[in-house]
Amino acid sequence: MTVSRSPDDIVFLSAAATSAAIRAGEFTATDAVNAYLSRIDAIDGDIKAYITVTREEALGAAADADEALRRGDENVVNGSLFGAPVAIKDQFNTAGILTSNGSRAYADNVPADDATVVARLKAAGAILLGKLNLSELAMGGTADPPYGTPQNPWRFGHTPGESSSGSGAALAAHLCAASVGEDTGGSGRGPASYCNAVGLRPTFTRISRHGITPMCWFMDAASPMTKTVEDCALVLGAIAGYDPLDPTTSRRLVPDYHGMLDGDIRGMRVGRMVELCDAPDMHADVRRAVDAALETLAGLGAEVVDVSLPLTEIAGAIFVGIADTEGAGARDGLMRRAPEQLDRASRTRLQSAALVPAKVQNRAMKARVLLRRQLEEAFRQVDVLVSPTAPYPAPRHDALTAPFESADDVRQRFFFRRSYTGCYPLAGMPAVSIPGGFTEDGLPIGLQLGGGPFAEGTILRAAYAYQQATEWHTRRAPV
Repeated sequence: MTVSRSPDDIVFLSAAATSAAIRAGEFTATDAVNAYLSRIDAIDGDIKAYITVTREEALGAAADADEALRRGDENVVNGSLFGAPVAIKDQFNTAGILTSNGSRAYADNVPADDATVVARLKAAGAILLGKLNLSELAMGGTADPPYGTPQNPWRFGHTPGESSSGSGAALAAHLCAASVGEDTGGSGRGPASYCNAVGLRPTFTRISRHGITPMCWFMDAASPMTKTVEDCALVLGAIAGYDPLDPTTSRRLVPDYHGMLDGDIRGMRVGRMVELCDAPDMHADVRRAVDAALETLAGLGAEVVDVSLPLTEIAGAIFVGIADTEGAGARDGLMRRAPEQLDRASRTRLQSAALVPAKVQNRAMKARVLLRRQLEEAFRQVDVLVSPTAPYPAPRHDALTAPFESADDVRQRFFFRRSYTGCYPLAGMPAVSIPGGFTEDGLPIGLQLGGGPFAEGTILRAAYAYQQATEWHTRRAPV
């Protein structure tokens, strides 16, 4: 076949457009993989999105895809992600390929089998380009990352978000067509917000967690991270569903998420989350962006109303009180056996979490139930809740690891932003971050849309309608 698009054109396509172009003969799957590999070679030395690039495996899979197209194998060619080069957070097991969890402690960890998510991506026709960088053990705040500090392609020196840092950076730099990260308390949506991408946290039981290294057992979730809402729907549809290897997964049928993207939200009731949208410490540009987004949704026919959820103000503290203590429990053996293998910031956080009194965790668990009830009541009144994904744009790297100076500093830097993304995992509910604007100095702003249990289709429909009416997602980072 003759390539009718340049390699530069190929890497800027969405996953859906890539698959369609390969099926149409505009270029081959091998052309697509080579285009991404060339771009990774050219710029990832500075961005550090990847830990492992699976070059030979990707080229072999691409050759198989091209052969399937030549022989007319519809079972392969009609895969929802056919030929799309994807990458996955290095927290997911990959057969015969290092799964480092961003830690020296896992430097020799080569699993025998793929995580269910990885297997399902491949079954949908996706081609694995490699494994993406992350904060150590998916916690955030790593002081000295063993595989380098991922840079935000929109502005070097600023974080691409945590803990799916490589996933956000890779999408912003167009180093893969789509990705899957992991989201415990915002680790997928946060990087999506900071990197002008789409990041979905699903309902707790919607996607299998088999083969994902745990952080917090009852809040961890695989997170489709993509360039567009359409791609997010395709990835979610490919990886969602019951898995006998993960008994927590729901047997509820997986709907056609892609088919639900009709762009029509007339009559949809959208709730503006008062406490999160009116927080006094929110960045002024973020406030303006969210106000404008709500006007856009109203202009598309949605009914926008204010919804008060008082406990969302302390959701960050509730989340940390549960997730960090759970994380300390999950890492107890490692902390006892080889603490020196961990980054100093990770080690300090785990040691501190292990000392949290049982009564504090008990109070956090009670508050979690009350927060869920507030959200359940809200979703009896509205279809979708809207807030910023983060109260400010991507901070500088040094701001994330600087010592805390006071209790107020802890609340501002550690708890405040986690309230925005933390409320949904505490309730086991889905939320998606989509591009919602830019600050005056050019940093991305994320808009978060949340829904009740198994309402992924509803929030994606609203997100798609907004994305069709705006152009934020079409802007490219200066790399």
